[in-house]
Amino acid sequence: MEKPIYLKNPDDAKLFNELRKRVNQRVEALPRNRDVYIQIKAIILPLVYFGLYVFALLNADRPWVYISSFVLMGISLVLIYLNLIHEAAHNNIFKSKKLNSLILKIFDLVGANSYIWKKRHIASHHAYPNVDGWDTDIEQSGILLIVPWIKAKGIQKFQHFFFFLVYPLYLFNWMFIRDFRDFFDNERVILKTQGKIPVSEKIKMISFKLFYFFYQIAIPVLFFKISLGLALGAWFLQVIAASIFALFVLLPLHPLPDNAFPKLDEKNGLPFSWIRHQLEVTNDLKENNWFVRNVLGNFNFHVAHHLFPNYSYMYYNEITEEIEQFARENNLSYKRFPIFNALGKHVDLLKQNANNAYFILEE
Repeated sequence: MEKPIYLKNPDDAKLFNELRKRVNQRVEALPRNRDVYIQIKAIILPLVYFGLYVFALLNADRPWVYISSFVLMGISLVLIYLNLIHEAAHNNIFKSKKLNSLILKIFDLVGANSYIWKKRHIASHHAYPNVDGWDTDIEQSGILLIVPWIKAKGIQKFQHFFFFLVYPLYLFNWMFIRDFRDFFDNERVILKTQGKIPVSEKIKMISFKLFYFFYQIAIPVLFFKISLGLALGAWFLQVIAASIFALFVLLPLHPLPDNAFPKLDEKNGLPFSWIRHQLEVTNDLKENNWFVRNVLGNFNFHVAHHLFPNYSYMYYNEITEEIEQFARENNLSYKRFPIFNALGKHVDLLKQNANNAYFILEE
């Protein structure tokens, strides 16, 4: 398939070059040891996750301790994603690509698949955010409709009434459906745009999935006398907790009515230049405190990540200051919302799409 083409605008190219120069100068003036903190997390966070697992097994005779440990594993799983997996995919933790790749493999141990996720994230989401048919993060599931200019059908017309029942199942869908479809369904965006997947990666995907369920459920039942019901229940609550926490952080950043969902023209062209596209389809969150910066991996500074993914999140506070000032000076779109306002806006998007508001406005 022919890839989408960003609008070529020499003035916008000059703007980005100027912004990049400012950002590079700002970062070069900062202490160069900030990435050490992420490298420390690369040791601590996986130890926390698997430490909670061991703690749960050692307390197999205390059901509520076992369940609580698994729920905390779900929270730590999301922290591993935000702080490590996401940064490793961009080679932002270590200078060595091999070490970053090793960190990325943690994803295979926690029920996901590092190979297909990196393709989704780098070659799809970062390349064409919010572009239907190219951004896997907004690929339509059939149940919920995210893209405003696709007409709602069937159950999608009621999505604003039941979405809160679907979202807690987010990671179940990822583990049991999304990964498999991306590997084997030729109609999925990733296979249409990225080509064939090596057989070895398919074998790895299935093998790691089996290993994941073996240590999550089979080991507690077979070797620690946990009842099957308790093992399944604790694992289920772990994934529910992880799903809710993950979407709480991720949903407020792209799928909002304030952000564009650009349509391709007949020549596969996009309506914006690259820099304007990133600004039109992405927003930041106003929250900026120690917890957000050090625990949530600065996902509140998402515009900085899309414009400068080669810098780790440890620099996004200062980079965002430069972006916000530059946007004001050059009349560029820059959006920042409080997190609960942004979550409310996402619900508004679901409601508007359910009611086919885009088509009503067009008419």
